[in-house]
Amino acid sequence: MGNLLSSILHTADSIRVFDRQLAVIQNNITNASTPGYVRQNQTLTAQPFQLDIGLTGGVGAGGVVSARSEYAEEGVRRQQSLFGQAQQKATDLSQIEPLFDLTSPYGVPGSLSKFFQSFSQLSVNPNDQVARQSVIDRAGEVGVSFNQTAAGLTASGNGADRQIRSTIDGINRLAGQIRDLNAIRRQSAASGSDAGLDAQAHATLEQLAEYADFSVLQQADGTLTVLLGGQTPLVLGDHQYLVQGDFSTSSTKIVDANGVDISKQISSGKLAALLEEKNIILPGYLSDLNTLARAFSDEVNYKLAAGVDTSGATPIRDLFTYNATVGEAFSLSVTDITAAEIAAARPGAAGGNGNALDVAAMLDSGLVNGFTFTQYFGNIGGRVGRDLSTARERQESQAASVAQSRNLRNEVSSVDINEEAAHLMQVQRAYQAAGKVITVLNELTDTLFQMIR
Repeated sequence: MGNLLSSILHTADSIRVFDRQLAVIQNNITNASTPGYVRQNQTLTAQPFQLDIGLTGGVGAGGVVSARSEYAEEGVRRQQSLFGQAQQKATDLSQIEPLFDLTSPYGVPGSLSKFFQSFSQLSVNPNDQVARQSVIDRAGEVGVSFNQTAAGLTASGNGADRQIRSTIDGINRLAGQIRDLNAIRRQSAASGSDAGLDAQAHATLEQLAEYADFSVLQQADGTLTVLLGGQTPLVLGDHQYLVQGDFSTSSTKIVDANGVDISKQISSGKLAALLEEKNIILPGYLSDLNTLARAFSDEVNYKLAAGVDTSGATPIRDLFTYNATVGEAFSLSVTDITAAEIAAARPGAAGGNGNALDVAAMLDSGLVNGFTFTQYFGNIGGRVGRDLSTARERQESQAASVAQSRNLRNEVSSVDINEEAAHLMQVQRAYQAAGKVITVLNELTDTLFQMIR
């Protein structure tokens, strides 16, 4: 009679274990597409089976084991961070490239060509007031084209700062979510094995990886420590440390909660791309553009100063002016020179066209580091094009790397509906078998009681 009752109890325990297995499988299937969720497995343990000392065996429920691979997660985050960097750079440089369009008649190359053509036309009739005024008008167009290109680069820099602010807000917001999840884990020891909290944490970390690179350390209490750039604390337990942007100088910085510059610690992600654009790439383009504007203005003014105007006198005013403090390209403009003051003639040949021909010939002269004015501008545009091409290639390559790393992670830890269905059928059969055992044992018990009576 005792063995019969023990069998009933063990079978009932088995059914409870199978119920837990079914619940885990059901939860896996329900969360198959939930961001950050990984497969959970209900482990089984064989109970001691030694009849001679009263141990009648059976099955017990062990712990629920997560299939998550932190190595695979780190691989996805690393590739996601590199992709975010390449994507940000490709997007931003694609907006800058039109500023250096060599084919546009309204850009710097087109306005330079028209300017030197106006001197060529002036040389045909150097005393024609319309031709002289045309030189001044074309000079004004050159100034405007330089101004617009410089303004475009400046606007891109301001746009980068706005995006840096937005990116910092995103980093702090996601770090706050990790802090809140850590607080829940500290409040309840049982939450350490909560698959839902775990999924939320890892989905948040993957989002954060797009913004910047970081390292994650899991503590004994289940909380996550997040270090920006592998060094600066973002989250320690249930405490968050905000990062901020310092926009007080021309070079934007990222500072930690204590105001320490941590910009160099950030090596990938959107934030790294934006810092590089604002502090290195855009200033480099603008510096070259200023070099071109300064060389063009100085060389033309120098050449005109060597000639004489309609009265045979040396000009008292330059054609171009700029403010080096503000920026040569941004401030390049025409002075209040008059048409009569344009020095089209060489000294001693008043009314001639010698100096106009000399200025016109400057179009094909290597006056900027051995390059013509249009060639030098083309070099800048070529550098923008190469930078954009490289960024796009990296974006495409990193997109493939992200997909590959996610596939590897999925192979290790994702929920496979087909596998779960097969597992479900297996557990159902075990459940049904246990149910039949209970039925048989009940019949035996009834029979035994009838025999006793």
